[in-house]
Amino acid sequence: MPDTGTTMQQNEDGKASAPENREVELKLLTDPATLARLVEAPVILRHATSKGIVRRLEATYYDTADAAIAAGGGSFRVRRSGKQHVQTLKLASQANPLQRPELEATVPDMAPQLDALPLIDLGAPFETLQAADLVSVFTTRIRRHTKTVPFGGAVIEIAFDEGELIAGERTEPVCEIELELKSGEAGALYELALSLLEHGTFRVGTQSKAERGYALAFGTRPRAAKAPASGVAPTDIADEVIAKTLMACQRHIIANLVAAELGQETEGVHQLRVALRRLRTAISVFGREIPASALQSLVVGARMLASALGPARNWDVFQISTIADIEGAALPGIDFADIRTATVPLREAGYATARAALLSPDCTHFLLSLGRVIERRSWRNDIGIDALAVLTQPAQHFAGRALGRLNRKATKQGQHLRRLEPEARHELRLTLKKLRYAAEFFLPLFDEDEIAQKYLKRMARLQDVLGIDNDVTTTQSLLREIEASTSSPQVHRAIGAVTGWQGRDRIEMTSVLRQTWQLFADARPFWS
Repeated sequence: MPDTGTTMQQNEDGKASAPENREVELKLLTDPATLARLVEAPVILRHATSKGIVRRLEATYYDTADAAIAAGGGSFRVRRSGKQHVQTLKLASQANPLQRPELEATVPDMAPQLDALPLIDLGAPFETLQAADLVSVFTTRIRRHTKTVPFGGAVIEIAFDEGELIAGERTEPVCEIELELKSGEAGALYELALSLLEHGTFRVGTQSKAERGYALAFGTRPRAAKAPASGVAPTDIADEVIAKTLMACQRHIIANLVAAELGQETEGVHQLRVALRRLRTAISVFGREIPASALQSLVVGARMLASALGPARNWDVFQISTIADIEGAALPGIDFADIRTATVPLREAGYATARAALLSPDCTHFLLSLGRVIERRSWRNDIGIDALAVLTQPAQHFAGRALGRLNRKATKQGQHLRRLEPEARHELRLTLKKLRYAAEFFLPLFDEDEIAQKYLKRMARLQDVLGIDNDVTTTQSLLREIEASTSSPQVHRAIGAVTGWQGRDRIEMTSVLRQTWQLFADARPFWS
């Protein structure tokens, strides 16, 4: 009978531990010269148990004709290494981004042997899957140099992979480092990667070979993703809520990195900026009572990355929202075609700035540091006894205090709202964003869903109204850039039309602001 894996266990903190049927892996993308250099990096030479093993790996990835396995978040391959053949089914993970459940079995050749895996326990589409349903989607050819590295209280297998993905006539190079946890805690993966970063540049890989292979075969592209649920539960203590919330933010960031880098859909940059704001909100909320330096150190990286994404997002909004809305009014004598053309190089420059930031060592360092803080639970360090006591409190108490503080701050900032200067209204809008994100994080802790939804709906409406004011300020800055870039009379007429239209928007916003604010102010806090 073929060998199969057994059930994974986790340690008592819920951290990723060495699994038998759950891959815990961190992927790093680099170039051939850096890959060769990092094989001999000092941290590897000091800790590796041997010079390692070099293998040639060939794998075929299979799926149904309608890609049902991929649609279910999985991948299925048969890999040959020397005379050995191993088939592997990997499944989607909704928790730790490092982890993927997997089932393996040795087989006699490259043909799928589905009866060697306990598919009946996995539900659709796997339980009814037959070998005859499968077709080859793509193949991989990899030269893999593996070394075993005891590091940071863990044992890590580090694989230096170089080769290619092949789908019909299309190919794509592979040059990456895989750090796989064999025993110990997953925080060591991030720590080893940070040590490697001192000796060469690379990026955190967020796509598996399977995902890249499917994209190559079918011409698909990564799609932007909205924030996942925090996963907190009413029985959680504050320490568990911090871990779950930060991990949800991490998953949101990772899910949008490639889409933002490619820039083929505007939601990529937008969702990545949202993810970074949510992370900063979480750190701000937690930091009031858990003033851990490890959390605060992440804020700078998140803020710098979000700032680099700002111009791309602003030009996206200008093109797909601001101009489109005014065009829909069919203003006589105003043609927006030339102003759209004038924004193209400015938007491209914004995306170039965003792409450079995402590919930079600073971004890699930030992502690895975030992962290390989460896996090591670093907020438990360097804090006083009072903060340690907070960590063991019921999460409802912690969340209630945090939401109450933000609600009081918003209420104070909103006094005499119609007389506030634009900068003060902008500060109120930022506070409301923090309050909204915090409410979404903590919502599962409270059994007041109807009240909560009413509260959130009124807050969202107020944010929308205040957002009009902020959009006007941002647009004026963009219009000045356009004005400086061209002397076209048509463009300058369009600039005047946009300015006048948004002036009207601001007047309308002021007229409804008081009522919208009062509805929010009267809403009952669902945590009280």
